[in-house]
This record gives sequence, structure tokens and C-alpha cells, in this order.
Amino acid sequence: MASQNNDEIISIAKPHTIKKFELIESYVKTWAQKLLQNKFCEGIIYIDCMSNSGIYEDAQGNRVFGSPIRVANILRDAAGQYPSKKIYLYFNDNSPEKIALLKENLPSEKSNFRYCITCKDGNVRLKEMSAKLDSCHNLHFFLLYDPYVAAIDWDALAPFFQHWGEILINHMLHDPVRAITSVTRPETKQKYENTYWAEFGDLVPLGSDKKAYEERVFEIIASLKKSPTRDYYVSSFPFFSTTNFLMYDLIHCTSNVEGFKLYKSTAWKVFGGKSSAKNTHGRENLYSLDLSGSGEIVTETDEYCYYIKDIADYLQDTFDGMADIPLDTLWSLLDEHPIFPSDGFRREIKEELKRTYGARIGRSTITFQSRSQQ
Repeated sequence: MASQNNDEIISIAKPHTIKKFELIESYVKTWAQKLLQNKFCEGIIYIDCMSNSGIYEDAQGNRVFGSPIRVANILRDAAGQYPSKKIYLYFNDNSPEKIALLKENLPSEKSNFRYCITCKDGNVRLKEMSAKLDSCHNLHFFLLYDPYVAAIDWDALAPFFQHWGEILINHMLHDPVRAITSVTRPETKQKYENTYWAEFGDLVPLGSDKKAYEERVFEIIASLKKSPTRDYYVSSFPFFSTTNFLMYDLIHCTSNVEGFKLYKSTAWKVFGGKSSAKNTHGRENLYSLDLSGSGEIVTETDEYCYYIKDIADYLQDTFDGMADIPLDTLWSLLDEHPIFPSDGFRREIKEELKRTYGARIGRSTITFQSRSQQ
């Protein structure tokens, strides 16, 4: 069941929601520039079929723009910079009142900047649009799929996984984690079965196991790309409430490694040099004895909130004791990592390797000391 807050025309935007807006805005701003500068790209399509009204209030009652208005302003500016490129925005919500308010706050159209705004079920609208994907030659799309609960219609999304573009899925983890063991309504059970492609009886034992739900979604995404030889990149970042409750994952899916790299670096920048806004209460800086057998003095690692030190640990473990490794080898390795960025933090990573592990860094190579000699 949707939250009552989501039924409001102007709803409250919690800090994690505002951070989500910031990430989408920052990513689209750079994504659009990269594509529009490419001579083979004739234009871009931005799709949000669960757009809400685009207007929110924060806890203090201040007006906050949501992602539709933020993105529209960014892309209108881009349209002015690239007058020969086409930019289309598709917005949809099933509330006429929300759509009316959204229209009032969008920037005006231009000859190469156009809207298509509808009011219907978001999944129905996506299925209508997917039938036209084959005709969108040399147009690159970004699809934001942002339901308020854990209700993902994979049939609506499936065609988009087969085309060149970006998909950003809001996986509402707090929904099953809080509710799945107490569900009695048949329609709610069906919702979870559709979202996780499993019988409800098989989902109940998962209870509050966040990782289990995440893995199910990743498995479904992997199956939708179809061709086992097709490169496909998935990166997921968690969003937490102010009380450190995991609310949702924002999952980015693309067949373009540049988009994959950009999403990771953008997320780390938005989160202030780490992989989430989770409050780790300084435990990342506390030293303890590794009792797994190595006997090393280590700092705590939180898989839901990585820091630069964790990237340095990963690289040290990979190249321990190896000399004259090209720096490009490090960045290429990070290119493929699902969470660690390869761009935007290279100076910080090198400084951490030097400070913590005594790495010797040259102009284009790095030598790693052996952990056994430290």
C-alpha cells in the first residue's frame, strides 16, 4: 500500500529523498553533456512515468523541486547549447492533480526541447512507449523507474534492457523488509511475487534479509539482458533514513561502461566521498585486530557505506607486494567494480595508498609494499 504522504499533491521530502533528487540531477547533467557532444548522437530521451508533481516540502516547510523539474531545467539549458540536437521528455503520473501542478512548474518548450505529459498508470505508459523503441534511431534514453513501494513490473521494463540507454530503478527495500512476514491481502502477496519473481511462500522466509531481496533483483536484471555475451553493467547505491534505516537502493543499469563509471563517481561525490549517507558514527576510523587469521590491525568496513580507505584496501589486496604497476591498471580494475569509482577520486586513492600502506607512486606507476613487510 502506498504511503499517505505519497497521496498528497505536495508531499514531504525526507533528507534521503532530497539526496536522491541530487543524485539524479547530477548524473543527468553530465550524462546529457557527454552524449550531446557525440556527433553520432542525434538527441536524448528522458522518461519518468511515475513523476509525481515535482513539488515537495522539506521538514521546515521550504519548497523543494523533485527530479522532473530539476532534470527539465538542466535539459532545457542543454538544448540551448546544442540547437541541432533533439531533447524529448516524457512525464506521467496517474494523478491529474499532480500532473497539473507539474505542468505549471516546468520550463517552457523550445524547438528542440519538447514534452509529452500523460496521466495514466505508469507501467501501462511504459509498455506503450516500449513499442516505439526500435524507431528511436541515434536517440539515447534515460528511464527513471521510481515506484513508491516494492512493485516492479518487469514486463514493462524488459524491452528497455534490450536497447542502448540507461535505466535507473528505485528498489524500495523498506517495503518487504518491514511488511512481508505480516502480509495477508492477496493483492499484496501478488505484488511481491511479481517484483521478486518467486512464490510468496518462498519469499516469507527471507524476512528482513536485505541482501536476499537485493540479490533477487540483480538476478532478474541479469536475465533480462538476454544475451550472455552482451556487456552489461549494474551499480547500486543504498539510501538511508536519518535513523540509519535502509530505505531503498537506486540501481543503475547500462550497456555503456562510461555511463557505469559516471554513475559511480557521481554517487560518491553526492555522498561526500563515500558510497552512502549512512551514519557510521566514526567506526570506519577505529582500529581492531583481525581475528580471521592474519593478525593484522584493520579498520571496520561497512558494506553499505564504503570509504576511500576501503578502495585502498581493495587495491592493496589485489596488488600486494607488486612493483611498477601502471596506474592505468588500477583505474581499469576500478572501472569494472560495481561500487568503487575509477574517476573523480584518483588523487585521494593514491594518497591513501601512500599514507596507509607506504606505496611508492611515480608519474605513471605504483609499487605496493607487501603486507607481510609492513
